[in-house]
Amino acid sequence: MTTEVVTVRSETPYRVIVDLLTERGISAVPVIDDFDRVQGVVSESDLLAKVELTGQPEPKFFVSRRHRVARSHAAASVAEQLMSTPAITVTCTTPLATAAKLLDEEHVKRLPVVDELGRLKGIVSRRDLLKMYLRPDADIRADVVEEVLRRVLTIEEGLIQVVVRDGVVTLDGGVDRRSTAQIAVRLAYGVPGVVQVTDRLVYTFDDTQPIATSMIA
Repeated sequence: MTTEVVTVRSETPYRVIVDLLTERGISAVPVIDDFDRVQGVVSESDLLAKVELTGQPEPKFFVSRRHRVARSHAAASVAEQLMSTPAITVTCTTPLATAAKLLDEEHVKRLPVVDELGRLKGIVSRRDLLKMYLRPDADIRADVVEEVLRRVLTIEEGLIQVVVRDGVVTLDGGVDRRSTAQIAVRLAYGVPGVVQVTDRLVYTFDDTQPIATSMIA
């Protein structure tokens, strides 16, 4: 995430917000209160409503909720009247995949990152999420070996060979249990920068199947 975040207050005027977005080259700003808690977000689309609808006649028939919101934004003069609320936020511990899914589902370009009290700690954008796929293969391999295989699964060195090429991780070798192999693959997928995991692991015992029991008469 980016920790140096451009913010506004509820009373910040429309023109000041426009100037901020233009000068900083950003598409939205969080609106915070005196305790740095996120109250909402003002985006370019919120601001453009004034340009698109000012001076346009009111429709005579059915008006959609989206149009009503746009109308209210067109008449707005400060951030409190412009912002979309409640803000769609994530926390510092939100998985990257979850953040990416939220960006896609909510059709937004960035998400405020807050702590447990709702206070702004940073902001994550689509560009920030894409940066993780620029990690060097050597760094990705080091994380898989040290964090996944050794620290979490305590697998002895040499039992599993890890090769990373263009973000694709190949796991090759043998373990004692099938569940261990499955966990290794799943955790490898969670390493930042991993695009895909090729599973070539073999196992001695399939502990994922129920143990058959026999009845003695």
